[in-house]
Amino acid sequence: MVIIDSHESFARFLGQEIGISNWHKVTQEQINKFADATLDHQWIHCDAERAAIESPFKKTIAHGYLSLSLIPLLWKQITEVKNLKMEINYGIESLRFAQPVLVDSEIRLRVKLSNIVNLRGVTKVTIALTMEIKDEAKPAFTGETVFLYHFNN
Repeated sequence: MVIIDSHESFARFLGQEIGISNWHKVTQEQINKFADATLDHQWIHCDAERAAIESPFKKTIAHGYLSLSLIPLLWKQITEVKNLKMEINYGIESLRFAQPVLVDSEIRLRVKLSNIVNLRGVTKVTIALTMEIKDEAKPAFTGETVFLYHFNN
């Protein structure tokens, strides 16, 4: 795990891979709970019997936004950001879904620091993301996320 405690400790990774998370298995229970939370119960996510017959994937698939919502969990397996007043999810840029995450697939996050800016004492970082699917050539998605870190002085 990478420890970050200041703008300078983040900046040393500019243009480099920061790390890779552990594998996380996406279960039907997790998909169903996400469907309940978002009120998105489309059959391709929640109806395993119908998916086995009608879906080209022959299984249910995770919501794309469920995959995105796992970024903080997986990011925190890669880094521990300390000495913080506050951390803010600022945005997602140039996101592309490349392949669905089938139920019971394992996913992990690979991250690289693509940009860092000091905004009058607030560290703005742009992290290039690839969510990999175990045993698949294509990732679930690629994109960039932007975080604002307010470090203690």
